[in-house]
Order: sequence, then structure tokens, then C-alpha cells
Amino acid sequence: MTLGVTLGSTARQLPVDSTVALAREARDAGLHSAWFGQSFAYDSPSLAAIVGREVPGLQVGTAAIPIFGRHPLLVSSQAQTAQAATGGRYHLGLALGTKHLTEAGFGLPYQRPIGLLREFLTALRPLLETGEADFHGELLTATTPYSAAVPGAQPPVPVLVAAMGPQALRVSGELADGILPFLAGPRALAEHVVPAVTAAAEAAGRPAPRIVALVPGAVTSDTEGARQRAAESLALYERVPSYQRVIELSGADRAADLAVLGDEETVAAEVRRYREAGATEVVFTATDLSGEDDRRRTWKLLGELSRG
Repeated sequence: MTLGVTLGSTARQLPVDSTVALAREARDAGLHSAWFGQSFAYDSPSLAAIVGREVPGLQVGTAAIPIFGRHPLLVSSQAQTAQAATGGRYHLGLALGTKHLTEAGFGLPYQRPIGLLREFLTALRPLLETGEADFHGELLTATTPYSAAVPGAQPPVPVLVAAMGPQALRVSGELADGILPFLAGPRALAEHVVPAVTAAAEAAGRPAPRIVALVPGAVTSDTEGARQRAAESLALYERVPSYQRVIELSGADRAADLAVLGDEETVAAEVRRYREAGATEVVFTATDLSGEDDRRRTWKLLGELSRG
């Protein structure tokens, strides 16, 4: 099983050089991948391209870019450029985003998100595979008067979606290569998420989807303190309906209950639970919840588990 981490901080934005240094540390620890979120600060495909080029051997990805306020032609250009720069080690994650951030940040109405996701993926796939598109939908148009292919962007960039609800899982199974569930515990994965996306992929004649589970957690001796900090940093997700649902389906009362915290044996056991629930990859987030020493301790364990 492959294991990765998100590169960022729960407390601050990191300079690019510091991010590259962390990526080297992750690779040297034996981790398989490093992932970057997308906010209103760094452009995550650009950052992934820099890190991937500077740190050979490390897979890099974005988790995830909201599709509202973006266009498949532009996202394709970003993703293909990152793929070419990293020698085929880039993974594109997309998301529906949230109503609040979409309407407050972009001034766009958050309407028909599932319809937009379907059209976005339908237009994006041929762009990534052939550099061509001729899509005319209800919500967007994407055509290429000349080729949009980027030299060296091979193999075609894999597309993952931060999907957890039934409709988003259906669309992702049909049109994407996998999903990026966050705050979906082993119970929700095994009973709801994995069966739904796998059935959709099978019905569409597509390969079994990748299930890249994003899991907040850290190896720490200060479990109580880390849990409290997790409660503070994850509280915003408890106000988003899609996360409320998956937290409940996971058997938890709040987001922080799904943070994996404890000693090496405890964390390793939880990683195994995610694997048994159907996760093909596990990416730990917020590994700096209890400081740099515990982050390094966490990465050491995850590297050991990744190497088998």
C-alpha cells in the first residue's frame, strides 16, 4: 500500500524553498507521494510542478482544485505542464468546493454542482488524453481551434475527485480515475463510498477506481492536546453538508473524532483499517498538529509502512 502526506502547515503558509525541503524529507523517509491543497494562495499545480521537478522519485498531486471559477482548458494546461515538468508524476485532484467560498470569493452562484462536475470531466478527459476538445454543454463549452497538448505530458494525467456524496461518487466512477475522500472513516468507506464509486465505474466499463483516502493524524504522545487542536482546525467541515453526512456515516459525532492520533502501533493499526475498508492509498494530513518532532515521528512510521 502506498502512503503519502500533504505538504503544508496547520499554522502557516510555507515558502516554496521550505516546501521543497519538506518534500525531500518525505521522499527520504520512504513516503510515496506529496499533495498540495488549493486555496486562494499558492497555485497548487505550479507548486506541485516545482516540487516534483526538484525532488525526483516523489509522486505529487493536488487535493483538490475547486471547479467553480475555473475552466477545463485552463486546468488541462496547468495539469499537463505539471505532468511534463515532473516526468509523469503528477496527479490532478478536483473538488466541488463549497457554496460559501464560491459565492464569497468568486461572486458566482453555487448552482448545479453535480451537473457542472459531469460537464467539466467530460470536457477535461479528451484534453488530457489527446489535447483536443469539442464539448458544448449546458453549463460550459470547451473547444480547441488548435492543439492543447503539452509536449512530454505523458502518461495522461490521472484525474481524481474529492467526492463523497452519492451523486458525486456516481459521476466520478463514470468519468474519473478515482476519488479523494476526506474525513470518510473506514466504516463510511467500506459501507458507502467504495461500493458506490466502484459500481459506477463497473457500469461505465472503467477500471476499478483509485481510493486515495485523506486522513488527518499524527504519531504523538500528547493525544489529548492533538485532539483538541484537531477539533479547532477541522470544525469548519462540520458546517458543510457533504462532510456532515460522511462524518455521521463514519460513526463519529465530530470531525476531530476521525483524526488518527496515538503511538506508532495505534496509527499503524488505523492505516490497516483504511486499507481493509478499500483505500488503495492513504495520505495523512495535518501531521504537524503536535509539533515538528511528532511530524517527523509520523513520517518515519508512514515511510516504514509504505516500504512494507
